[in-house]
Amino acid sequence: MTSGAIIGLDVGGAHLKLARLSAAGALEAARIAPCALWRGLDQLEDALVSLGGDIPPDASCAVTMTGELVDLWPDRRAGVAAIVEALGARLGRDRLAFYAGPSAFVPAGDEAAHWSAIASANWRATAEAAAASGEAGLLIDVGSTTSDIIAFAGQKVLARGSDDASRMAADELVYLGAARTPVMALAARMPFGGGWISPMAEFFATTADVFRLTGDLPDGADLHPAADGGAKTEEASARRLLRMVGADLDEETEGQARALAAWLAEALLRRLCDAAALTLSRADAPAAPTVFGAGVGRFLARRLADRLGLMYRDLGREWSLDEALAAAAADCAPAVAVARLLPARRPASFAPHPG
Repeated sequence: MTSGAIIGLDVGGAHLKLARLSAAGALEAARIAPCALWRGLDQLEDALVSLGGDIPPDASCAVTMTGELVDLWPDRRAGVAAIVEALGARLGRDRLAFYAGPSAFVPAGDEAAHWSAIASANWRATAEAAAASGEAGLLIDVGSTTSDIIAFAGQKVLARGSDDASRMAADELVYLGAARTPVMALAARMPFGGGWISPMAEFFATTADVFRLTGDLPDGADLHPAADGGAKTEEASARRLLRMVGADLDEETEGQARALAAWLAEALLRRLCDAAALTLSRADAPAAPTVFGAGVGRFLARRLADRLGLMYRDLGREWSLDEALAAAAADCAPAVAVARLLPARRPASFAPHPG
């Protein structure tokens, strides 16, 4: 007897996300593992091993990815091919189906003809799964590294961009996240000590330090080493953040570090609000959509909804009534999404692994 389970995998450049659905479509598990793919494909292998207990040997596997973008490969086409090959070697090619946006899913072996649609399509999977409800919404998925801002209505994804470049041009992809973003990317100048200081162009601190000091950083959101490889404490975060403006941590500057963190948090939120306002200003945008928050930084999506006067719903709670599973589902939204989409959109030639 086979389990009939469906596994969703989101292969990112920094994390591997997994979701498991039962044969009846109920969410059973959702997990994240660090996967520093820029260091080599062995990182993906290690992440798959760490999550392997949640992958039944006979399960169908729906895959989406953004990891092809890392500088391990000369271009994105080569990255897609390498990830497909690595997953096939580990899991078996005959049970893999790769999400290709408007082209639905394609089996391993067909990825070369669809690589550009497969590359960095996880945002569309999440938006498509959210749009299946038929509601008018604005997906705000704030991850550790990037933020996706996608309108949907009438079961259609209303995105203007289709790849990273066009999505950044449309402000549907904002390269700011809740944990891994270098602080120097948040603002050209920062208020400190009574003056405006241009931050040092150095990888001294990240948004994980900012949100650790503001008290917003969720458990499990910061899975990679700190910028200096040091401790993940408020004191260490304050020290790293102050280094950005050329200052040291002492009794006087501790309060200044927290004030700077609060200002930077607001700067990031302003940037997301501007991007959302641009999307909502379009002629095809839904009027007064509900904001659906996802990602480890979805606390920012909730604040954005409040700022714009819109209703807010946590996307994970749309997919599970179990509080713990709902939170994990929101963290792993693209993985859950492709698992939910596969049954209706699997390729005609696709056959689940026989076990």
